[in-house]
Amino acid sequence: MIAFGEEGDGHPHIALVAPSANGTKAPLVRVHSECMTGDVFGSSRCDCGQQLAYSLAKIAEEGGCLVYLRQEGRGIGLVEKLKAYNLQDEGMDTIEANEALGHEADARSFDAAAAILKELSITTARLLTNNPQKVKELEENGIRVEQREPVVIAPVKENEAYLAVKKAAMGHWL
Repeated sequence: MIAFGEEGDGHPHIALVAPSANGTKAPLVRVHSECMTGDVFGSSRCDCGQQLAYSLAKIAEEGGCLVYLRQEGRGIGLVEKLKAYNLQDEGMDTIEANEALGHEADARSFDAAAAILKELSITTARLLTNNPQKVKELEENGIRVEQREPVVIAPVKENEAYLAVKKAAMGHWL
């Protein structure tokens, strides 16, 4: 585990690096944005916790790297995310709720992930993702995505609408 942040930063980004079994030049990489509700508390409103668990298992099996970015709630923070949840409970979808609170639909950036991967001497990767924006931003920042590997998580009743919005409005490969 390697922390990446400024001196005294209480919430740095993290890289978990597992040695590759085959010494590949394109290791398996997951760039995962923090989701306390899903990653820690097992919320079924999203698929984040399941994606994290799946990715960690694949990386443990094959080697590679997980970059854990501290950009909760698509970059709006935990408190704002919880406010967005309240709006979703009133009928808004995830994008509408973020925008109603004055935020972008997705305020995340993956520039830091690219910088972390370069610091780890990873410039080519097999990327575990369903998000085309991650592929685009990593490549724009000098990380060659040799292959995209899907993270297949079966939907549940609580996250079907959320996943439908990610696919239809955000172009996620689901």
